[in-house]
Amino acid sequence: MRRPVALRIHAALATLAVAAAAGVVLSMPQASAATGGPTGYATQNGGTTGGAGGQTVRATTGTAIHAALCGRASSSTPITIEVEGTINHANTAKVSGTSCNTAAGVIELKQISNVTVVGVGAGAVFDQLGIHIRESSNIIIQNVTVRNVKKSGSPTSNGGDAIGMESDVRNVWVDHVTLEASGGESEGYDGLFDMKDNTQYVTLSYSVLRNSGRGGLVGSSETELSNGFITYHHNLYENIDSRAPLLRGGIAHMYNNHYLRINESGINSRAGARAKVDNNYFEDSKDVLGTFYTDAAGYWQVSGNVFDNVTWSARGSENNPAGPAPQSNTTVALPYAFTADAAGCVPDVVGRTAGAGKGLQVSNGSCSPQTPGPTPTTPQPTTPAPTPTTPTPGPTSPGGTNLSIGAGSDGTSKADGTSYGNVRDGDLGTYWSPAGSTGSVSVKWGTATTVSAITIREAAGATGAIGAWRVLNGDTGAVLTSGSGAGAISVPRTSLKKITFEIVGSNGTPRVAEFETYAG
Repeated sequence: MRRPVALRIHAALATLAVAAAAGVVLSMPQASAATGGPTGYATQNGGTTGGAGGQTVRATTGTAIHAALCGRASSSTPITIEVEGTINHANTAKVSGTSCNTAAGVIELKQISNVTVVGVGAGAVFDQLGIHIRESSNIIIQNVTVRNVKKSGSPTSNGGDAIGMESDVRNVWVDHVTLEASGGESEGYDGLFDMKDNTQYVTLSYSVLRNSGRGGLVGSSETELSNGFITYHHNLYENIDSRAPLLRGGIAHMYNNHYLRINESGINSRAGARAKVDNNYFEDSKDVLGTFYTDAAGYWQVSGNVFDNVTWSARGSENNPAGPAPQSNTTVALPYAFTADAAGCVPDVVGRTAGAGKGLQVSNGSCSPQTPGPTPTTPQPTTPAPTPTTPTPGPTSPGGTNLSIGAGSDGTSKADGTSYGNVRDGDLGTYWSPAGSTGSVSVKWGTATTVSAITIREAAGATGAIGAWRVLNGDTGAVLTSGSGAGAISVPRTSLKKITFEIVGSNGTPRVAEFETYAG
């Protein structure tokens, strides 16, 4: 039974007429509020920088946010939108332009890239109005509150999700936000933080999710497994019935979160999902980790967690709780470094740092909140948002020398239908292809070589054929990273003699034109 919820709760960018109707839009020299930097999986795949390096504007209405997006030179022109005040249905209208695709009644970040939305001043509240990210990349949302978004009743917005991502979304960092509802599906609400339809490389950090039937999901069904590489850290999940989160396939990393009053089920790893669960504090909750409501098993790796007054249900055909003494049943190799606080201090640290209006404080790994310095301004990626026909993990290639080409390098392949030498000849017109839909190809050296990034380039006519893959240390067999789709891939910096790209799923017969390797 659900417990009662605790809370019922550019001047130059547009014409003067639009700006006047929409709310104030002021040109600013640079963002004053965007401090710190992304962490976790949002640092991978080329990184997440949002609108850094671009113009900064101020918006006090939803229409002004849309006008700022639509007034850019292109859909990928970097921009930081500082938001102050209450954004609601009454002040959020559709704005048209060649650099945007907006809709009334929802903040629509659709088919765009290189955008930061950050709350400033007295605060930014999106009241009964959701934020929708679709077919977009390199997005930062920071220091805002989104509350009481409904999918039924009145008014409705964003399918009932406070923040929702879908359709080929890459590299999103959501930080220091407060997401809250006033009940569950029967009261008209859905998820607080949902990702589906090929959403990857996302970090949710220092945020509060509370008073909702559903915390959030990764994947919309047991067969929709194209999502993953999600990091959740230093978040408070409070008075949540279930989905904290629900994982369908993919990899997720949860560390230093405080789970308080999870009423029915918490981290629900299903359909082959793998969850790395480190140094979290679970309190006054039920079934905080496991596979629930399905016989499609998921997996978990646990370390350093505290279970304080946690109860566990009995095992059944569609119920596999990890407790009462959770043990790991998989391993997850992370491509990034992180410093975790001890689990015992998580309630205090998260209570002092998580949510909007907390001064963007972060932890330094020793249970001590800190105010980070300004994020350096760096050149910004300008690649347009990914499209359904180009699901590449990385918008750009690493810099430096391609180590795959040279007298010191060689290669091997398995299940090969053509020569492995074609992936290391610098010629995009030649390719290696497995005999079937899966197989592996390697680059090797006579002496140990340091590698921190690779790029997989598909041959013309085969773009999008590569599905799921793993990158292996060919010396030891250890999995360095995994994912789906060709492109630029970061791996943990490793000294090795052989590195292997293993295709474990595909759409047709893959064709790898080049397997590039870089020291970083």
